[in-house]
Amino acid sequence: MWLDSHCHVTADRFDPDRAAVLERAFAAGVETLVTIGSGYGVDGNAEAIALAESDSRIFATVGVHPHEADRYGDEERRRLRGWLGHARVVAVGECGLDYHYMNSDRTTQRRVFAEQVALARELDLPVSIHVRSDDESAYDELLEIWIAEGERRLEGVLHCYTGSRAFALRALDEGFCVSFSGIVTFKNSRELREVARAIPLDRLLVETDAPFLAPEGHRGRRNEPAWVGVVGEALAGLHGVSAEALAQATTHNARRLFRLPAR
Repeated sequence: MWLDSHCHVTADRFDPDRAAVLERAFAAGVETLVTIGSGYGVDGNAEAIALAESDSRIFATVGVHPHEADRYGDEERRRLRGWLGHARVVAVGECGLDYHYMNSDRTTQRRVFAEQVALARELDLPVSIHVRSDDESAYDELLEIWIAEGERRLEGVLHCYTGSRAFALRALDEGFCVSFSGIVTFKNSRELREVARAIPLDRLLVETDAPFLAPEGHRGRRNEPAWVGVVGEALAGLHGVSAEALAQATTHNARRLFRLPAR
């Protein structure tokens, strides 16, 4: 049974058939999914919580995406703290740094990320991390903030990882798991597959990032949590284990990280 550790099921692209999307996922062997609240305006966090309230197989994260860091003020701080106390919320995020699109300036991104890491430390919650950069600057600065604000007392996951092997190994030392999406299945992702091969099975997570990044065999289509097994099978091949063993390991890792109840 698979656990999709990062998907955006409340995205408007799922509005016409969200219930059917979820049923396809559960029918395909997805036992649990974590739907991400951030990335659709601060109000999008409430939608993720509402979806998690509707089904015991769904959990939510809440946070402020780096694209929206410049919209984070006192009212958003108050609301975020309140949402993080909800029983169906299992992590802060996704949050982090994005120096590729630069929808918010670097100083603001760093400040808002630091605030969320400090809040996660205070509330003893894991963090789902987004990091993207055309060089290593975002990665280096993210880890500096993580260490300074988390005080080496936090766990988190680098979601949809596309960075270097060297950084991934540094991140493992600082309490991170590493999660891979459909990108690892792409024909031109040979280097990323070598990175995935280097991540120990006990620190590996699997995700779809749906509705984005549909894996090979489904490219060009809206991604769905039902296809998380395609990513998992690719990772199983890289690690020389069965898909069943990979599913068991990554599901166990996600349940431990997000402190989910056993099914």
